[in-house]
Order: sequence, then structure tokens, then C-alpha cells
Amino acid sequence: MNTKIISYNVNGLRAALSKEFALWLQSEAPDIICLQETKLQQGQVDTTIFEQMGYYHYWHYAQKKGYSGVALFTKKKPLNVFYGIGKEPYDSEGRLVAAEYDGYSAISVYFPSGTTGDIRQEIKMAFLQDFLAFIENYKNQQPNLIISGDFNICHKPIDINHPERHEGYSGFLPEERAWMDSFQAAGYVDSFRVFNGKPNHYSWWSYRAGARSKNLGWRIDYHWVSEPLKEKLVSAQILSSVIHSDHCPVEVVIDLP
Repeated sequence: MNTKIISYNVNGLRAALSKEFALWLQSEAPDIICLQETKLQQGQVDTTIFEQMGYYHYWHYAQKKGYSGVALFTKKKPLNVFYGIGKEPYDSEGRLVAAEYDGYSAISVYFPSGTTGDIRQEIKMAFLQDFLAFIENYKNQQPNLIISGDFNICHKPIDINHPERHEGYSGFLPEERAWMDSFQAAGYVDSFRVFNGKPNHYSWWSYRAGARSKNLGWRIDYHWVSEPLKEKLVSAQILSSVIHSDHCPVEVVIDLP
């Protein structure tokens, strides 16, 4: 069955809702939507509207108010849901929620950013190693994984505007990109690049200097699938015309049970 999955860093769900996010979601009607940077605490949004659309919804809140947070909405009730990777300081920042189904798992994840300074960059690099260890262990239990979210890393020069201008920037550092290489080599497939190998396709644009209108963006939002699901991929696209955030949604369609 073709299953449409969307990942979207909404940069504050309440702000997105004020920009008709709910109408867009109802129209788009994905089977699963993975949200990042919800910036919510429990009870701050009336979830009735999502339930009326037929979604079960699961949230991993950050302890810090107005910060981070992920969610996963699904029309098919999961067999199980879990939160976090079992390690601090990440789990108190609300960075992962996973829904387990019969034969596969869908994961919404929000990788740390290192743009605010050396301490956060160190936390980001530690998270990369800890996440890879976590996901490899999990893959031993469930080989069919869909890992959707904001990785805060451009993998290749093709994934960023004017790569020569961004050398040395967090999100395009050699060590971050080398980690992406190792992640890919561990058996994960960048679904968008299966279908589109062209440049100038981005999922995030700075609010500064009209970056979005000039398409001076970064591709940092992904659907990675574990290798056994590659042959099940049907399509993948970036929904760059959808505007509720400084990111846009990214979509993948997979033939799933």
C-alpha cells in the first residue's frame, strides 16, 4: 500500500497554525507526518483538530519551554510508540519519537544545531555518534526504518547554495558531512536523491536578505530509509511552495504493508 509520509520542521507549531497549517494538513492528508521544532509544552495546543482529521498523535516535548520538540501524527494506529534514544542531554530536549508498525518503524527526529557556538557544536557531534549507535542497535531489531526529520546537515555540496561560501559553517562542516557518509555507508538511503540528482533543491532558507525568494537555501530535512526499503520507494519530493516556516515540508511515498 502506498504510504505518504511528510516531514516538516514547523519552527513553532502554534505559529504555523496561525498561518493555516491545519487547512494545509487536511488538504495534503499524509498517512504519517513527522514534525520537528514544535516548541510546545503539553496542553498548549488543542489537538482535537488533528483527531478530527483521523490522526493519532504522539509528542516528545522538551523540558525547556518554547524549545525543540518533535511529534508524529499517524492515521494508522501504531503497535508501539517510544520516545528518545535513552541518553541525556538529548532526551530532555525532545528530539525523537518513533512509531512501530507491523514490519516497519517511522521515526521523527530533530538533530541539534551547532550554530550558537562551540558548546552546542560539541553536543551536536556527540549526538551524531550516539544516534548512530542507537539506530544501528534498533535496526538489528527492526530492519525496516524510515528516519524522517531535520538533520541540520547538508550532506553534499549539491545540497547547499554556493558551497564554497559555507565552508566552516555549522551544518556544512567536513566532520558533519563525514558523519553523513558513515551513516549512509551503514545502510541508509537518502530517498530524495534516489529520484532527483539535480542541484538547487532546498528545504530551509534563512529569513535574512530574501534568501527564500532567491532560493539561497540548504537541504537539511530528509527521509532516510534503511536499505531493505529502497526497492519500496515510490516517489520523493520537496514541497518548496508550502510556507508556514523557514523550512518547507519534504515528502516520500513508500509501498508499505
